[in-house]
Amino acid sequence: MIFESLSNKLQEALSKLTKKGKLTEKDIDTILREIKLSLLEADVNFKVVKKFVKNIKEQAIGEEIFESLTPGQQVIKIVNDEMVNLLGEKTEDIKINQNNITTIMMCGLQGAGKTTTTAKIGKKYKSKNQNPLFVACDVYRPAAVKQLQVLGKQTDIDVFAGEEGESPLKIAKNALNYAKKNGKDLLLFDTAGRLHIDEKMMKELEDIKDIIEPDEILLVLDSMTGQEAVNIAQEFDRDLDISGIILTKIDGDARGGAALSISSIIGKPIKFVTTGEKLDDLEIFHPDRMASRILGKGDVLSLIEKAQSSFDEKKAKELEKKLMKNQFTFDDFLDQMEQMQNLGPLDQILEMMPGANSKKLKNIKIDEKEITHVKAIIQSMTKEERVKPDIINGSRRKRIAAGSGTSIQKVNRLLKQYKEMKKMMKNMNKMGNMMSGKKGLKLPF
Repeated sequence: MIFESLSNKLQEALSKLTKKGKLTEKDIDTILREIKLSLLEADVNFKVVKKFVKNIKEQAIGEEIFESLTPGQQVIKIVNDEMVNLLGEKTEDIKINQNNITTIMMCGLQGAGKTTTTAKIGKKYKSKNQNPLFVACDVYRPAAVKQLQVLGKQTDIDVFAGEEGESPLKIAKNALNYAKKNGKDLLLFDTAGRLHIDEKMMKELEDIKDIIEPDEILLVLDSMTGQEAVNIAQEFDRDLDISGIILTKIDGDARGGAALSISSIIGKPIKFVTTGEKLDDLEIFHPDRMASRILGKGDVLSLIEKAQSSFDEKKAKELEKKLMKNQFTFDDFLDQMEQMQNLGPLDQILEMMPGANSKKLKNIKIDEKEITHVKAIIQSMTKEERVKPDIINGSRRKRIAAGSGTSIQKVNRLLKQYKEMKKMMKNMNKMGNMMSGKKGLKLPF
């Protein structure tokens, strides 16, 4: 879970507010002390924590709050609003140059995930009808160019690499000319990083900046470096005047100190976060949604957006027709399961549900192996068995179990679940028709 320990502690502290009918100044001081400790333990910058707590107290201690029917809820809203301010207030996407080629300079230290993040951005904007080009300006790290070329193949995006021995400056300049001749409208320059910031690296980055005049300079930071990420951002911003930050590996950071400190300290927005290793695991950073997730209120909007991008509308319409005619098969069952998996890990999906917290999620057994077993069972069926599961008798069940490497009991359980799901989906479709007054219901699964 994202920022697990911080989220747990904040939710625990704030839950005490809702249990009290009336609040005193002493109650608020006690809660704020707990919030302060939670943030410091999460590696949030001390000055940021001090200002955060001070702002909450100024708003929470007032006649309007104390005389409210729900003072606890009022204080929680103040905490939420202040956290949104801390995270950067507004969502900022990449600025696309409408009149010319959009140039994006990717920078950061080695190991932050810069090259992979470059590919993720390219893939995202290719789906938005941009025509991207990756530019391999890291000529120092072994296999850096090769890595970008492999990612280029995976995303079906061209990679511009220089001749052996060419300088990054010449590669950058030639890439601009290549882009103009070949109709490329979004250039992503993957620049070299080091294990630490040094004068030589910064000078080269400044020279590349002068050549390409970037529309965006995006700093890629490993969120798991905590407070050090803020120090790195300050140095890059001082020399390059970065336009935004991309935090990687936030799914592996239980603390969240970098995300909660960085914007308010350097005054630059977090534009994206990465939540996994897949090339689709890149999210636009929404401060309000992230604050909501940290405080256990879920993130329904992001969940809806994930569903809309993952589910095939054409397939959804076909499924609707099949449900109307009672023709839902195991092929449809398998297809829906695969589309659900495209949303991402199940624990991340559940985390977006309002009221979810990591303590509750730990009690939910999410066994990805079980999903693999279900797919194996379905794929071990014949075409006829998938369409007409009623013909699956004892001997067929035995064959399917052997073919899928599972057991007859698991095959029986799946057949039962399939019947129950088919019945449930048919009932949902009928209910949708009654409620909407329309002929059909677009199901999200």
